[in-house]
Amino acid sequence: MLNSFSPQQINYILLWYLVQHSLSSFSKLVQHYGSVAAAVQPEHLLTWSDVRIHANHLQRAKEYLSPTGQLAFEQCLNQLQQQCDFILTLDDADYPNQLRPYSNKPPILFGQGNAQALLQAQIAIVGSRKASPHGRQVAYDFAYYLSEQGFFINSGLAQGIDEAAHQGALQHQRTIAVMGTGLDSTYPSAHHSLRQKIVESGGAVITEFLPQTKPLQQHFPRRNRIVSGLSLGVIVAEASLNSGSLITAKLAAEQGKLIFAIPGHIYSEFHQGCHQLIREGAILVDHPEQVIEDLALPTQWQYQQNQIASSQNQTTAASTKAKLSTPPTEAILQTTTTKTADTSTPHIPEHLLALYQQLDWVGQSIDHLAQQLNLDIATLTSALMELELMGFCLQQSGLYLRCRPLK
Repeated sequence: MLNSFSPQQINYILLWYLVQHSLSSFSKLVQHYGSVAAAVQPEHLLTWSDVRIHANHLQRAKEYLSPTGQLAFEQCLNQLQQQCDFILTLDDADYPNQLRPYSNKPPILFGQGNAQALLQAQIAIVGSRKASPHGRQVAYDFAYYLSEQGFFINSGLAQGIDEAAHQGALQHQRTIAVMGTGLDSTYPSAHHSLRQKIVESGGAVITEFLPQTKPLQQHFPRRNRIVSGLSLGVIVAEASLNSGSLITAKLAAEQGKLIFAIPGHIYSEFHQGCHQLIREGAILVDHPEQVIEDLALPTQWQYQQNQIASSQNQTTAASTKAKLSTPPTEAILQTTTTKTADTSTPHIPEHLLALYQQLDWVGQSIDHLAQQLNLDIATLTSALMELELMGFCLQQSGLYLRCRPLK
């Protein structure tokens, strides 16, 4: 529950409320008036007709100026205050940097739980709602393994694969749900307890939709772009040819993300979508370790190689790729157990924690980091070098970014 709204948040909420979640109208109005605050000034609301936006939005702007309109918006704010633990706008430093590069990014996110979870390394696991028992088990296993390695598992709180992925990642308290409704409802309603567990375990439940937004069909493709946008890569665990998860994979490809598909029986309709993705260039994976390798996190890869080299248990190599004769859960737990027993995660010294927390998975310039942390360039360069040597940071194209989750 929020104690209060900042003026900036109220301006964002009002504009988003008046344009009824329209990304194009929101963008046009901000561009025309110069800022969100200027766009919702009372004297400007009556001049929205100068901007080419939908007639419904013009009518809502006029109605807002009436006592009835003011009361309706006040009720919306009251609901948000009761339901939200955090609200993130594009002007907030904690808004996920992963989403900023995209033209269709949500201008505002409403959330429950831990907002800092959104800044962590995430991998999306998606698939069919009507999943087979095998598909659900595979999704659970992949989520369990990857979350134990420090990644947050991102999915859409739907039935089937989404539910299994959330449940697997909950075992290590690292999962994020993106909803296609307002925070005042849970869809499907049977997942209310799952949603509560995610919030209580240090994860987050987020949406771009205001209260009273129903689970309409067109809302879920919109949700999917956030699922893929937040993630380093997207795993399609099981999908038929008409599965909505293929939309997520398409959006992820357009965003430049890696797409992973888990194969299945060639005659199974449950796997035809995954097989089609593989034909179109998705990466075939049969073990979650392959996902970490293919995401090309250089020091993470080096760290894993050091683990293998120093391991005294030679069963690691044999269990890395689970054979069909070995049940998925057993194979993945064998690998997990071996790795966990062999090594421990390096500790980040206290004087480097603030820098590590400032870094993200997209990349920031050294000048930006110096400004945010109020450090001189020489001190910052030295600290970045320490993090690089420890394997928590790397430089790409002049930008510094995280390259390993902090467990």
